[in-house]
Amino acid sequence: MTPEEMEEVRPRLEAFAAEMLGPLARRDQRAKGELYLRGLMLDGKRKSMQPMAERLGVDHQQLQQFVSSSTWDYSMVRERLARWAAAHTSPEAYAIDDVDFPKDGYDSPGVARMYCGALGKRGNCQIGVSVNMISDRASSAVDWRLFLPESWDDAKQGEDLLLAESIRRRRTKAGVPDTARHREKWRLALDMLDEVRGEWELPDLPVVADAGYGDATGFREGLTERGLTYAVAVKATTTAHPGDATPERPPYSGRAALPCPPTPSRTPPCAPWPWPPDNRPPAPSPGARAAGPPGATRPPRCARSFWPCGSARPTAPSAGPPVRRSADGALPQCWLLVEWPPDSAEPTDYWLSTLPTDSPLYDLVRIAKIRWRVEHDYRELKDGLGLDHFEGRNYAGWHRHATLASLAQAFCTLLRTDPKAPAPA
Repeated sequence: MTPEEMEEVRPRLEAFAAEMLGPLARRDQRAKGELYLRGLMLDGKRKSMQPMAERLGVDHQQLQQFVSSSTWDYSMVRERLARWAAAHTSPEAYAIDDVDFPKDGYDSPGVARMYCGALGKRGNCQIGVSVNMISDRASSAVDWRLFLPESWDDAKQGEDLLLAESIRRRRTKAGVPDTARHREKWRLALDMLDEVRGEWELPDLPVVADAGYGDATGFREGLTERGLTYAVAVKATTTAHPGDATPERPPYSGRAALPCPPTPSRTPPCAPWPWPPDNRPPAPSPGARAAGPPGATRPPRCARSFWPCGSARPTAPSAGPPVRRSADGALPQCWLLVEWPPDSAEPTDYWLSTLPTDSPLYDLVRIAKIRWRVEHDYRELKDGLGLDHFEGRNYAGWHRHATLASLAQAFCTLLRTDPKAPAPA
């Protein structure tokens, strides 16, 4: 925003900041919080402390102290934000996603050589995982966790005492609490869902995520154990069997040197999509519906079939353990949702979903694809609101900055959805 635009909306911003920052005990902290929000939303390429302070006409030490060394509890502010999002954006799902931040040095908490999407290769970066309350028209990142790789966890270094001691010094310097340890990103997502639904008592909603989470067997089972439905993307290498397949135990003589008898498998073998290759639906004309297997219909760009899901192949460390089977070897049942564009030789995208079996195809597709709204909001958070411009090297400071950037994005959402609302008295 330009300074003139900011002055026009400032009364609304002050009222919004007072509502969101109400849990802060001290008046000066609430005032600095509103100041920081203004700094994030004002025009300017960099949203780190010093450039923001210059645009605001204040000493940058005020902003630095408020974010990095103050004592205010960011989790209480996030709870306020989540309740606001539930009331104002009519969320239809919880979207799980993560975003990376390239970093030059090694002292910022969580920094390590990892694949960085912003760089398109492996490099030094931080990764933040978020839970977003999302609808077709808006989303809000209501909870965050900074991912700590194993190189930031002294308890993961085995018998290498010198390396463990070096990591402890590094953690102390960055202010990483002893309770913050290496956890897979999908476990961080489950932790946040427990906080959002349990501690904050927000409603149960379907969960959507990309294949980085959908391929993690433990993540899908964790959602089911919590009573949450989901529609998560999976890779084409994920295995699935038709719903009418029956478990069959292969012959076992008991003489082979096996640790245990063979477990039941399912027949027929896995198939990469619902239609056999010789029964692929023809490319439909615009607006037409192409025929798939007998009794099935296929809209122009996506199709569904009710199949049980198999375990994700362990192609990545996050793949987790195999899917738990029942006593008879049966796998849990879910939707396999497949997108097969008419001009493509094979399907392009896959989702597993536990949404109700009577869900219309339109609703299945809409919920499965609603996650893409988060990509738009990540761009706004990073490019316009400075989410990735934090230069501090403090664990709590990173979480406070991410919280304030989410507040700024929520206020922008408020202006977009109700731009002409009168300023509060």
